Amino acid sequence: MKRMTAFALAASLVLGLAGCAMDDPASSGSQTGNNGADGKREVNVCSWGEYIDTDLITEFEKATGIKVNYTTAESNEALYAKLAGANYDVIVPSDYMISQLIEEDMLAELNYDNIPNFSKIDDRFKNLSYDPENKYTVPYTWGTLGIIYNSTMVDEPITSWDAMFDTKYAGDVLMIKNSRDALGIALLDLGYSLNTDSEEELREAYELLAGAKANGVYSGFVMDEVFQKMEQGNAAICAYYAGDYLSMLENNPDLKYVVPEEGSNWFVDAMCVLKNAQHKDEAEEWINFMCSTDACLRNMDAIWYASPNTEALEKYPEYYEETYGEPLDPDLYAIMAPEQTVLNNCEAYLVRPMATRTLYNDLWTELGI
Repeated sequence: MKRMTAFALAASLVLGLAGCAMDDPASSGSQTGNNGADGKREVNVCSWGEYIDTDLITEFEKATGIKVNYTTAESNEALYAKLAGANYDVIVPSDYMISQLIEEDMLAELNYDNIPNFSKIDDRFKNLSYDPENKYTVPYTWGTLGIIYNSTMVDEPITSWDAMFDTKYAGDVLMIKNSRDALGIALLDLGYSLNTDSEEELREAYELLAGAKANGVYSGFVMDEVFQKMEQGNAAICAYYAGDYLSMLENNPDLKYVVPEEGSNWFVDAMCVLKNAQHKDEAEEWINFMCSTDACLRNMDAIWYASPNTEALEKYPEYYEETYGEPLDPDLYAIMAPEQTVLNNCEAYLVRPMATRTLYNDLWTELGI
């Protein structure tokens, strides 16, 4: 499998690409942004862990002279909590959180003249419900939430969200540690919409989660620590994202991934600029660089999440084969970039009214996570 069998080739590829220009790498933004303490241009970026080919940061800095201060958050809710005391310029929230940030007037409208690579984004990822007029966002990645399980630690293939609440797996299940996903999984298992505002349905979902927790089904509620636990066989089942499953698979070939029969969440994470950003020109320059075809291909290869860049999505199987000397497994590509038939059985999260958001927070607090 890639990167396990081709370290030397990958290393030479990185060296070879380091001197290559990206699509319009420095064409966006002026050359007179606000400077950092040392007088140099800079941009402050907050995204998710394990969510970028870090060599791209170095290349952007070399190509533009802009220093990148890169930090991470473990969930949309954690990111939102950090915004009050932070000075981020670019953030990468998920769809429903973007809607909330727009509602709260926290995002800047983008100057797409400074982001010419936006033209490379596939039309199906534009004008989505979270940003219907495409004023604020450039899509970064997309994918699905599903169940990852160790095929040597379960009796039979898993097909349903029921497994996340089943006492026969007590102590061997990891539940995802954010309220929207965790309660969403329970809602799906009960046959409800991910976007319900029904207090009765949300409380029923809470009771399902709380009951499983009380019965010892969960060995923990986790985010990034899921990698180590699943790769080393410390748990049999977890709920997590398709791209991260493909990364885990490199270290544990016994792992399987499924979008459960009840459906799931399909998501888009997008790059946004905060309204109080001190380095808006640099932020747009970063966004333009990151949505170039070259950057998107390399990000897909590094993090296993599908790109919304049409060229990158089409070229990736060929890119993979040229890089590693073997064809990309079509089953793995179908997990990375699922067909529309899979997405048709999934829902995107939509921002909910304040009363529903408050109920989510209250139920999560009651759960004691």
